[in-house]
Amino acid sequence: MGKRAFVFPGQGAQYVGMGKAFYDSIPACRDVFDMASEASGLDIAALCFEDNDRINVTEYTQICMLTAEAAILKALKEENIRPDVAAGLSLGEYGALLAADVLDWKDAFSLIRKRGIYMQEAVPEGGAMAAVLGLHASAIEEICRKVDGTVSVANYNCPGQIVITGEQAAVSGAGEACKEAGAKRVVPLNVSGPFHSPMLAGAGEKLGKELESVEIKPISIPYVTNVTADYVTEPSTVRDLLRLQVSSPVRWQQSVEKMIRDGVDEFVEIGPGRTLTGFIRKINRNVTAVNIDKIDDFNRYLEKQR
Repeated sequence: MGKRAFVFPGQGAQYVGMGKAFYDSIPACRDVFDMASEASGLDIAALCFEDNDRINVTEYTQICMLTAEAAILKALKEENIRPDVAAGLSLGEYGALLAADVLDWKDAFSLIRKRGIYMQEAVPEGGAMAAVLGLHASAIEEICRKVDGTVSVANYNCPGQIVITGEQAAVSGAGEACKEAGAKRVVPLNVSGPFHSPMLAGAGEKLGKELESVEIKPISIPYVTNVTADYVTEPSTVRDLLRLQVSSPVRWQQSVEKMIRDGVDEFVEIGPGRTLTGFIRKINRNVTAVNIDKIDDFNRYLEKQR
């Protein structure tokens, strides 16, 4: 018997209207949006459902994404569908924490709101990110070490897709060097800062102070952290890992490979878009990867469980 993983996407997958059908049709999901609004002091339903520019601004994106993910997670819990393990990409790791019962839901919404603000405030002038396609990770890491300035790997997404982050000039220089080394393409990303770079360590430190007063509960199922691509089973390590996660590389490919080695053969992406489903299929085509974004996705998945 294989294992099921719930996985949660990160920033970039957001869109206006995400989660609305769940909000409209499932009272427990509406309660999640209300709880997020209360914890954040924002009208999360309006931010998610009505045309606005703020949904793409980091300090609002993060709370909106987590709310949409948590609402779908709640709908699955209501149907008694639960995972054996959980993981999330960047802010999606907070969805994994909810799936593993590590955080009180109100605390999670409050933390992710502050995380978004701290990351937005910490964004330095001249930061950038770029996706490097078709070059091995070890070659990219070596190039980052040799380029003048601050540049490092932000995301190990899947084979052939690595994201680099840092100072704009250093990211540009590393991108050119990657193309010379055989990368198929280097695509600058339309982001507001060099996320998952040591340049954002200050935001992690601020978040760490907030975490000191938050209760970390016993972990009901293992979850895989971005920082180490390994299971977290000890509550005492959670605070440090969430602090470090802000400025550390997201080891997504390694996280998925770890779960597969340990028997996971079904990945359920919970939240907007199909980004993680695509990554997982590139990592290993022998496992099942499905996404639950729309209410129709949810209903189809329920039918398969019956």
